[in-house]
Amino acid sequence: MLWQMVLLCLIWGVNWAVMSTALDYFPPLTFSALRFVLGSVVLLAICFYKRIPWPDKQSWKWFALCGLLQTAYVFSVTQSVLQYLTVGVTSILAFTMPLWVTILAHFFIPDERLKFAHILGLSSGILGLFLVLDVNPLEMTWTGVTIVAQLFVLSSSVAWATSNIIIKKVLHAHDKIQFTTYQMLIGTVGLLLASFFVESWRPITWSWMAVFCLMFAGVIASAIAYILWTNIISKGEAGRSSISLMAVPVIGALSGWVFLGETLAWKTMFGIFFVVAGIGIVNMKEFRTVKRSAADQNKEISLHDEKGAM
Repeated sequence: MLWQMVLLCLIWGVNWAVMSTALDYFPPLTFSALRFVLGSVVLLAICFYKRIPWPDKQSWKWFALCGLLQTAYVFSVTQSVLQYLTVGVTSILAFTMPLWVTILAHFFIPDERLKFAHILGLSSGILGLFLVLDVNPLEMTWTGVTIVAQLFVLSSSVAWATSNIIIKKVLHAHDKIQFTTYQMLIGTVGLLLASFFVESWRPITWSWMAVFCLMFAGVIASAIAYILWTNIISKGEAGRSSISLMAVPVIGALSGWVFLGETLAWKTMFGIFFVVAGIGIVNMKEFRTVKRSAADQNKEISLHDEKGAM
């Protein structure tokens, strides 16, 4: 599962550069809606090819709730507030999600009590994000429209965390492709309605780069990545998995440096260190398991070779 988390963080991290580029061609909400339309179509095709059945009656309410929370609400809010907040502030507030997941898991998932490693890892990770995204909390404005926008982003972070708890507690045994498909389909409807009422008058500038951004964000960063995330959160510890997602803004910053020519300040490098340290703290147990498994496998290979030599 470790390789799935690494792949997911790489995809969502690079997608930051893709989304930033896409704003040159699409209105923000329209781009979000279209990427999830494309993602939903791809997932529906996979369901048809694999003959995955429709969800049962009991599952629809949970699929709908997760779709509205983690797709429609989260992306409507985070895209809309960018006209009032900087990308850095929005990202910091959005990625408080691991904090809410860890707290909610403590109360709603019996086997995931809040531990000192979680607190230490979260603290290190959040400090690192402030440095990576160059946000000074003392300079943040907490009045007027700005505070309303910030509270909306925080609420979307809680909504995302709530959806993750539902996936872990209620939907962990469900087919991952089935869940990802129909929650995304329902969330896409919400995004389409939001984009129609808010941005229906804004044009789209089509080009090969616009098509590439839409394909990457829709197929890879939506359809494939959400299947990966659903599988990770279902099988792994919710708090540890969500804290590991703090690597996404770090990879996003590095992607901006590589692909968009953005500069990396010394604070960014320090921030990357703190984020990586926080992820390492909460994943220490899994790292040891992977190391032990690799050692056992090498031992088995050595014994097999010795027997072959005899």
